[in-house]
Amino acid sequence: MPRSLTRLCHILVLLGLLNIPAYLFATHQRAAEITFRHLSGLTYEITLISYTNTLSPVNNSRNYLEIGWGDGTSDLIPRVQSIFLPDTIRYNKYLGQHTYPGPSSSPYIISCEDPNRNLGIMNIPNSVNIPMYIYSELTISPYLSYDNSPILLVPPVDNACVGEPFYHNPGAYDPDGDSLSYKLVTCLGDNGLPIPGYFLPPPANSCHINAVTGDFSWISPPQQGEYNIAILIEEWRNGIRIGCVERDMQINVVACNNRPPVIDSIADTCVEAGHTLRFPVNAHDPDTTNIVTLTALGGPFILTQSPAYMDPDTAQAQGHVTSVFYWPTICGHVKRLPYEVYFKAQDNGSPVRLVDIRSLMILVIGPRPLNLATSPVANSITLSWSPYSCLNAKGFYIYRKSDSTGFVPAYCQTGVPAYLGYSRIAVINDITATGFIDDNQGAGLSRGIKYCYLVTAFFADGAEGYASNEACAELKKDVPIITNVSIKNTDNNLGSLYLAWSKPTQLDTIQAPGPYKYLVYRSLSDQPAQYTLIDSLFNINDTIRPDTMLNTVGNSYRYRIDMYNLTPGNFFFIGSSQPASSMFLTLSPSDKRMRLHWTNNVPWNNTSFTIYRSDAFDGIYDSIGFSILPSYVDRNLVNGTPYYYRIRSWGSYSSGGFVNPIINYSQKTGGVPVDNVPPCPQILGDSVICKEFTNYLHWKNPGDTCGTDIAKYYIYFSPSSGGKPALIDSILNPADTVYIHKQFNSVVGCYSIIAVDSTGNRSDFSNAVCVDNTACPLYTLPNFFSPNGDGINDLFVPIHNSSVDHVDLQIFDRWGRLVFKTSDPAINWDGNNMGTKSACSDGTYFIVCNVYEITLSGIQERRIQGSITILR
Repeated sequence: MPRSLTRLCHILVLLGLLNIPAYLFATHQRAAEITFRHLSGLTYEITLISYTNTLSPVNNSRNYLEIGWGDGTSDLIPRVQSIFLPDTIRYNKYLGQHTYPGPSSSPYIISCEDPNRNLGIMNIPNSVNIPMYIYSELTISPYLSYDNSPILLVPPVDNACVGEPFYHNPGAYDPDGDSLSYKLVTCLGDNGLPIPGYFLPPPANSCHINAVTGDFSWISPPQQGEYNIAILIEEWRNGIRIGCVERDMQINVVACNNRPPVIDSIADTCVEAGHTLRFPVNAHDPDTTNIVTLTALGGPFILTQSPAYMDPDTAQAQGHVTSVFYWPTICGHVKRLPYEVYFKAQDNGSPVRLVDIRSLMILVIGPRPLNLATSPVANSITLSWSPYSCLNAKGFYIYRKSDSTGFVPAYCQTGVPAYLGYSRIAVINDITATGFIDDNQGAGLSRGIKYCYLVTAFFADGAEGYASNEACAELKKDVPIITNVSIKNTDNNLGSLYLAWSKPTQLDTIQAPGPYKYLVYRSLSDQPAQYTLIDSLFNINDTIRPDTMLNTVGNSYRYRIDMYNLTPGNFFFIGSSQPASSMFLTLSPSDKRMRLHWTNNVPWNNTSFTIYRSDAFDGIYDSIGFSILPSYVDRNLVNGTPYYYRIRSWGSYSSGGFVNPIINYSQKTGGVPVDNVPPCPQILGDSVICKEFTNYLHWKNPGDTCGTDIAKYYIYFSPSSGGKPALIDSILNPADTVYIHKQFNSVVGCYSIIAVDSTGNRSDFSNAVCVDNTACPLYTLPNFFSPNGDGINDLFVPIHNSSVDHVDLQIFDRWGRLVFKTSDPAINWDGNNMGTKSACSDGTYFIVCNVYEITLSGIQERRIQGSITILR
């Protein structure tokens, strides 16, 4: 007798002697999960936690479990801890280490399959014979730092009462600060496949998990029994999924006369690093005689430095209980993502102690930089602030805008919100820095602008702290400041503009007592380095200079005012204004519309623009619209009709002492709307009539986002999927959106269409619709025919004959003699021997047929072998 059979007999005899049901040796797994942590290099420690049925003697033999590492190898890892719990539950902890061969383009799947689950799981048919398969995914990538899986702080076995709400949270905490998401998945069995017949606990529409917090609710269990669910906890880093842990957990539902306790609502909150967060947590039980125990779990409680705590740590009271949450935060607690805390209230009801769970998000925010101050120096502004209190931060962000906002961060508001209009102008990668000089990246800042600043600290994981106080400053008004560059007359040669500036009001008259001189420079706006001196003015109050004899039709002009001190013996250059350019309007004609664009290169802030239009160049210009951007679209125009435009800007300097508002005009220019908008690509579909080798094409216009004046359609065809489409026909009726294409022996090919409007604008190609030979039944032969001249089934012809180029068909009699051959796909054999011309006798004949089928990839050969019976 073979040794394996002998061993089996011994086991069966032993079972009979002990009178123990056989399934107990293979039924024990209640719940399990696998987590991992990085040790060094490519070495990781894997922890497998399982909860088993203590009634199963097989527990005693489960000192090792086999782990698949996901790299093609596996090992047995030892059980290092075992604890017997109430309700026939045993806690088991297995540990193992593994060194991976290197980074991988896909995650390593760390898995364990252990036969079998415990008997009688209500939502897993035949659970006693179904293995438990659990897994985690580990990503090792050269582009990511090493990963540690989430730690699950709440056990995966729980109890519930029939008819009462059940709540659970896995208590996941990610030590790397990665974002976590949660979803319910199907429990897995053989080879990691979904278990056939598995279903969510009934009623399924009442089982839900919060994808953000991980709170699972079941409202409410209708029937006693044990149920298993699987929760997939996924890790995300910078928006990329990097790993997951699958938890397979068990819920034991029993009948009981008890109601669960209730934890009072707790709102998510924030705390500034270095401050202590404190708030009370209250719970009550509607069964007022019950004892309620209040506890807490979560990331803040397992931190090595300054962890959170509850006072009292485990609070107990009859009917109503209160405990106070404390967390003395430090700089090392700052993270981009919030910490999650789980509060659990449990009563002492019998036979099941019911619970309520509340999760709370706590964001630890970096402190604000203190005492931000500004000081103008020449054409720059110097920022300073106090040394930052959190040296684990990486550096500072510098934000700037013109004019103040009075912004004070809200309690949980990090960084600088976009709605304020601030721009980030610098990043300082030195957390010990206490200052910054803003010189507009070497170009210098502008006079007349009130510059305001905010500073924030940023951390390694992308967290940004509270914004500093807002600090503002203005440069001294000690140089000329241009206020107007406005086109007065539009002409190719006789154009003119109005140039004006504000004189300096904060000159150092001791150093520069005067008299003074202005030098006025001009350049073309597209040649800013080629300034030409156009005037010299010797009166400080002379701040207007009309500029004439210009080509304002084709050019925009740029101006700069230099100022000199002319004190005898003390002649020197005082400074220059910021340059300013005239607005230049450009038109882009389109179908029944005109797109307007204009330049806006000035040192002041233009807050709005008025658009004027006329039907004649020198006509009356009326306002037709407003814009806060240097662009506008004038719609509902008549194609072929000329329209003329000019723009008025409305702006100001953010500091005082200037003309307000500052108004300037562009040149006049005209254009003619023209239909240059092609139709949209059409949406093409098709249907096939196989027997007629016919394809019916049909299409529709996707909408009015493109031109709608369609005049005709062009039909394109290619016999292969990679071929160049060729024009095969056109349709001159734009309302006709159906086309019938009939081929000789095939339906195979790819179609697309182009729509053309009344002025010849062509749309892009529509989507390509391809029909392969599989759209119709493949070439098929019958297995009998009756060539007896009665007009019924007299010829041997294919049952299906679509998309075949040719065949190589041979028919043999039972002695292997060839009686017929053809290359015609239609065959049309009349049952006569092609050599003797005499009728073949009734009986079976053998067919060998190579079919050369037309496909989108070209002609492909397929062999058919079989038999045909002649019955006359």
